[in-house]
Amino acid sequence: MLSRVQLFSVAILSFLTAALLILHPLAAEERGRFIRAGLPTLSPMGWVDFCYRNEAECTGGPLGAQVLEATAVNLSLIERTNLLVNKQIVPKADADHWNVVDRWDLPMDGYGDCEDYALLKRKLLMEAGVPRRALLMTIVRDQMDEGHAVLAVRTTRGDLILDNMTDEVKAWSRTPYRYVKQQSQEDPNVWVSIGPPVQTARVFVIPAPVSSERISQR
Repeated sequence: MLSRVQLFSVAILSFLTAALLILHPLAAEERGRFIRAGLPTLSPMGWVDFCYRNEAECTGGPLGAQVLEATAVNLSLIERTNLLVNKQIVPKADADHWNVVDRWDLPMDGYGDCEDYALLKRKLLMEAGVPRRALLMTIVRDQMDEGHAVLAVRTTRGDLILDNMTDEVKAWSRTPYRYVKQQSQEDPNVWVSIGPPVQTARVFVIPAPVSSERISQR
């Protein structure tokens, strides 16, 4: 016959087992919303060169990770920024634009390729109040297994992708890409490899709504 302590232990074990069975699918779904950061890896040479020429865009140093609150205002800001840059910048390969194979730059002359779109979106969102640590330059491989750059925005809804190939802001898991590497949330000059998805950090709310005029005037 089991003692009262043994019966209590069995009851606790049964409860925990049942809880894990119930919560596991939800936990897996939650983890799947976020890109999992792996080990540090080499920074893209385009980023290194960009930072050499645009030091102010790459400063900040190591800080704690942040996540943007997925409010209606913030999501609208993300969508407007993606659409604005996609409409205003004319695609142009680096070979034709700069006579080099690869060059990352802010497309201030109105022309650029994928990473230039992403850099401008990053800049505009930071100016609008989104924390830099929630804006991650990300390298992927597309359906043709060619390199491509997008901007990942880490929100409480999950990682959202701003892509010059589509005006729709999508969850990263809904894009057709294989994810390779991205900036670390803690330090923009540290890049990490990408593995299976995971849960994430501290929430950040933009202090005040950002008017559409602030974005549309750019």
